Amino acid sequence: MKGILRIAFRLLVNDRGKFAALLVGITFAVFLIIMMTSMFSGILKRSSSTVINIGAKMWVIDPAVNNIVSSIPLPDYVLDAVRSIEGVKYAVPLYSGSAQVKLSSGTYQAVTIIGLDDSTLFGRPALLAGNIQDIYAENAFIAVQDSELRKLDFPKIGSEFEINDHKAEVVGIARVTTSGLFGVPTLYTTYSRAITYIPSTRFTTSYILVEPKSDADIPRIRSQVKKLGYQALTREEFITKISDFYKYQTGLGTNVLLMTVISFIVGLSISGQTFYTFILENLERFGALKAIGAKGRELVYMILFQSAFTALTGYGLGVGFATLVITTAKLRLANYAAEITFLNLGFAFVMVLVIAAISSYIGVRKVLKIEPFDIFRG
Repeated sequence: MKGILRIAFRLLVNDRGKFAALLVGITFAVFLIIMMTSMFSGILKRSSSTVINIGAKMWVIDPAVNNIVSSIPLPDYVLDAVRSIEGVKYAVPLYSGSAQVKLSSGTYQAVTIIGLDDSTLFGRPALLAGNIQDIYAENAFIAVQDSELRKLDFPKIGSEFEINDHKAEVVGIARVTTSGLFGVPTLYTTYSRAITYIPSTRFTTSYILVEPKSDADIPRIRSQVKKLGYQALTREEFITKISDFYKYQTGLGTNVLLMTVISFIVGLSISGQTFYTFILENLERFGALKAIGAKGRELVYMILFQSAFTALTGYGLGVGFATLVITTAKLRLANYAAEITFLNLGFAFVMVLVIAAISSYIGVRKVLKIEPFDIFRG
């Protein structure tokens, strides 16, 4: 068997032109698949940035909420009711809304305002500069240092601006794990200041953050909140709900799926056609092997080995090239949202295996039909 596989390898790499064409086809397909799915993963992660950054274990929301931006305010009694549920360690309100900031230059910039519970500041970000206690000072806000900070003219501690004719002062610069999706800077302040500065409806609580006493209490909390007419989700469930919204209720999922399918078809067509041409050009060699005693299954092993070797090599090159491009883009483009995950890599690997299987099938059918008599007669 080793000898047969060695012959298969020599036949494959001796024709460098065909071998390079095979690699280019598969590498290009893997590159496109990884790029598209990684961009999709990055967008989905950023769409849940507030949920990830706040870090609450459970979120109480209106059942109609399908993404973090479109919050539906909760009545005040819901907070008291949730706090009284057995198994709740504590529950605090969270404000999440949008506002227009007037900068010192006179320009206006849309921002996201996160209002933290005044007593606990639960969900506060890690500070790079400033003291978290300064958030209680008059007109105090904390700016998030991410790719969007430049839109606020790179504020420093002491920088001032206006929100709805209210003076606002930056008292801290924070760091978060995940940047937002929509290109809008984020400001943190206290809950009471947020609802004072920003016009709101009769109810002002966007979400209720819940910390259960233990994981065993989660089903009870979920059930009791449901009786109130609302929904209690774990952090992971809320992230999944947001992701499902962007996947199935917007054009994002459809467009990425379409581009991924196109990438697969391109790779399959290039590699399949090139591999078939390779088999035709080496038909006499396969016939000679069959004439000197090579069995049909050994010829099949040769085809499978050649196809698998090419597919795996192209997969490695495609992943490496995509990683290089994504890393370079992240270093140069702060807003670039792409993230390579094990799911992306696994999906691309399965697609490569399908390409290899179809290419092998095309070659196997042709090789098994070879008759040594016809080869030598020619």
